[in-house]
This record gives sequence, structure tokens and C-alpha cells, in this order.
Amino acid sequence: MMRSVEDGAAFARALRDQGRRVVFTNGVFDILHPGHLRYLQHARALGDALIIGLNADASVRRNKGPERPVNNEAERAEVLAALEWVDAVVVFPHDTPAEIIEAIQPDVLVKGADWSEDAIVGRDTVEARGGRVVRVPVEEGFSTTAIINRIRSLTSPGSRTATP
Repeated sequence: MMRSVEDGAAFARALRDQGRRVVFTNGVFDILHPGHLRYLQHARALGDALIIGLNADASVRRNKGPERPVNNEAERAEVLAALEWVDAVVVFPHDTPAEIIEAIQPDVLVKGADWSEDAIVGRDTVEARGGRVVRVPVEEGFSTTAIINRIRSLTSPGSRTATP
């Protein structure tokens, strides 16, 4: 389900009050692919509930450029929330997840192993309260940017599959 930052923080508190371990990760999740699915399954296995911080559209444009996202934040949140191992999706407007991590206070913060340990935003917040940061292996061969580029090449002028 999609929640506001405040509702997401209250949800996380309620889970912790029940003795459940809250896992948090964040990202754009623009065009969902098997790499995303495997990553999110791995993240969920690290605790009792998975909360995803989803970059708002304006944040995606600032981070990825004016042509992104392909799918708007409501659509991306709906797709993520439909996954059985996702317990909540919280859209955040900032360029980094620092503020949402501060609000959620997860027990486990998950990022892809392509992030160096010292570059993981929120690490200090999570570790200060006794939580842990886990870097999950990135699935080779899966990338939203690569998918977009492949679509562009298939539909570009001169391509055999280009539409008139």
C-alpha cells in the first residue's frame, strides 16, 4: 500500500512495537525488471516487513534527467505495492532518502552492492540505533536504462522494426 512519509513512519513504529524487524530500501523502480524483483525479494528476506522509499517524479528528473521517469510515481508505487513481499511504499520528494530514513528508522537498510559502503545515505542513522546496512548483489544484465536504450534502438529511423 502507498503511504505518506508520516504514515510510513507510524507503520514502521507499529511494526517495531510488535517486535518485527523493518527493512527499508529506496529507488526509482521505473520499469520493473527481474533484477528489481530479485533485489526486493532478497531485501524482504532480511526482516519481517519491507518498506520502499520511492523517488517522486521531480526527484527522478533531477537525478536521472528530463526524460525520466517513464512511468509516473503513482503508477510505479501501484506496481511495487502489488508485489507480495512489499508491505508499504512511501513516495519521497528529496534527491536522497536521508529524511525518509530518519523518519522510518529501519532496522535494516538495503542497497545494491554497486553502492560503496561509505556512499550509502542513511547508514549513520540506521547504525546509530543498532540497525544494520546490507549491500545486496546486483543482478548482471538488468538495467532500466539498458531497456530504454534497447527500445529506442528498435524504434529509431532505419531500424527494421521502426514504426512509420
